[in-house]
Formats: sequence, C-alpha cells, structure tokens
Amino acid sequence: MTNTFAPPLSLFSQKNIGLPKGSSITVVGAGAFGGWTSLYLLRNGFDVTLIDAWGPGNSRSSSGDETRVIRSTYGANEFYFKLNVRALELWKENEQRWGKQLFFNTGVLWFCHHEKSPLVDDSIPFSKKYNAEYEYLTTKEITKRYPVVNCNDLHHGYFDPNGGSLKARESCQAVNKAFIQEGGKYIQAFVSPGKISSGKIENIALSTGEKITTDAYLFACGAWLGQFFPEQLGQKIIATKQEVYYFGVPKDQSKIYNSMPVWVDLDGYDYYYGIAGNANRGFKIGVDLRGEIFDPTNGERALNPETLAKAKRFIAHRFPGLKDAPLIENRVCQYENSIDGNFIFEQHPGAGNVWFLGGGSGHGFKHGPALGELVANSFM
Repeated sequence: MTNTFAPPLSLFSQKNIGLPKGSSITVVGAGAFGGWTSLYLLRNGFDVTLIDAWGPGNSRSSSGDETRVIRSTYGANEFYFKLNVRALELWKENEQRWGKQLFFNTGVLWFCHHEKSPLVDDSIPFSKKYNAEYEYLTTKEITKRYPVVNCNDLHHGYFDPNGGSLKARESCQAVNKAFIQEGGKYIQAFVSPGKISSGKIENIALSTGEKITTDAYLFACGAWLGQFFPEQLGQKIIATKQEVYYFGVPKDQSKIYNSMPVWVDLDGYDYYYGIAGNANRGFKIGVDLRGEIFDPTNGERALNPETLAKAKRFIAHRFPGLKDAPLIENRVCQYENSIDGNFIFEQHPGAGNVWFLGGGSGHGFKHGPALGELVANSFM
C-alpha cells in the first residue's frame, strides 16, 4: 500500500480509439476489469464477446474470495481518489438496477502510528473537494468507539464514513449475468492469441477448437497477461501470492467484532487490513505486503505457515480478544502487480487491434466500474 501512484498516462492518451458503433470486440477475462469493461462496451453499442477460462469470480482469479475493500485514500493522487468517487457512484447505481446489495457502507478506519501519515493526510484536501471528508479520532476516541482495539502504539486514527467493503465473487457473477441479459455473448474457454500479420492479430483460438475473429481484442486477463504476452508484458505484470485469513471470534462477542468497520493498519511494512463480519465467514485479515512470485494456473493455494504466524502475532496485538482465535478459513489469491502499482491500458506495439488492460496491483477491484466505463468510452 503506497502513496506513490501516478495517473496511468495511457488512460489519457487512448481517449479516442475511434471504433464505429456496432464494431465487434472480444474481451478476454471476466474479472473486475474485463467484466465491467465488457458491460460498458455493450452499453455503448458495441458487439461484445466476453471469454473466461474458469468463469467470473473463480478461485484462481484475482477477483475471487468473498469481499474487497473500497476506499478513496491514495495520498496525494487525485486521479485515483476521483476514480474511486465515480466507482462508488456506479456501484450504487448498478446495485439499484439489479436489486442486489454489493456495497456495504461500514466505513474505513485507518490506524495511524505516527503524527504524519501521508497516505491519509495527503488525501484530506480531496476528501473536502469531493464532499467525502474523514473524521480524525484520538486514541481515546478509538478505544471508546471500538473497545476491542489496542491503541497503545497508535498516534491517532481517521475514519472514512464513505468507504466499506464490496462483494467480490458475487459482484463478478452479477456483472456477468447483467452482461448476458443485456445482450452480450459469454464463452467459457481458454484462449490462445493468434498470429499477428500486417500489424494486426488475425484471431484468437479457444480450447473448444473454435476461432474468434472480431474487429478488436481487449486482454483483461489479470495475472495471465504476462504469460500471454511475455515479450510485451512479461516484465511489466508480475503475479505474487497473497494470503488472507478468517479467524473465529469469541462466541459471546460476535456482534461486537462483526460491527467493526473495515480497517487498515499503517505500520509502514505489512499494512494489515481487515473486513469484519464478511458474510459470516469470520474476522478477515489480509496482508498487503507482496508475497512470493506465483503461478496463477498451477500454483498451490496453500497458506505459508510463517506468514500465518506473523498475522497471528499481529491480531493478538491489535485485537487482544482474538489472541487465541482459531483459524477457521483461509484464501490464497494473487496480485497482478505492475512495475509502479498503476493500472495498465496500452495498445499492443505490434498489433493495432489489440489492447491490454490490467495491473490491478492489489487495489484495482474497487475501481472496476469506473475504469470499465473509462476504457469503454475510449473505444468510441
């Protein structure tokens, strides 16, 4: 978790790709980026085919698991703050359209260890500009409001009342369902990029034996981007193994723990974060520190005992009442990290009808609808 993000310049340089309405576009990857972009391309009047190897929200994807955090806090970066403001509008809009709750407005509580915390402090001007102000909390106020939290090593906290959590797997499936209902074509199959000739890719081949030929191709396949295009993206997209844990709360205090907001601990290294309640799966804790290099297809999704031991030490410190809490579930997913943590939206240097969209870098899910809208509009 960093405050060094810069606006993805290619998102601005690709504003007008200029495809005529009705043009055919194939999108590979039905995760947070590909699913939302497909939906907005469809709503913009394009003929869209969406393809995914294992289905939206599958356990190999970066967009699986039960929940994800939605927050606006990005230090001095207004682009991502504004993108999140728009994303939150679209999450709510599509919730109403589909009659399904996907956003849970629990707020986000930031645990600040030092007097100055640039990741939060530098976002405060934007919180005022976009009418999404934070609340400063002393450690006494944190303790009074959230008595299960140990504040002994904290300087203060900030509470963002506008953030919270999102359904992850369910959201991907809801977007895919809407895409199909609104007229999009969805295929579950593995893709192999076809031959490039005369500056264009000829087609893509599916594991079903079918070949798909369209006017344009958008590869939004997350951690697989570097594998599909090793020459162009092999050094730009690196997949790392990331772990989250679900701890069982005391039987007589489940309501207290489940009513906690989303929280982020600004320890300057691991950046633990958590989502309480979490569809009754347990008290969720994740570590934002980048893990080992990971193969998203064949990697074993088993926890690392050392990483778990560190998480247990942290939870015993920050939430003393969970010192002996049992691990009841765990998940292993991956971050698809770009070099600088920014999203990537680029044209294939050797194929004018191919674009790449990815680089979620552990913070992309929340932006899905806004980024999808932005990218879809760029094809107009």
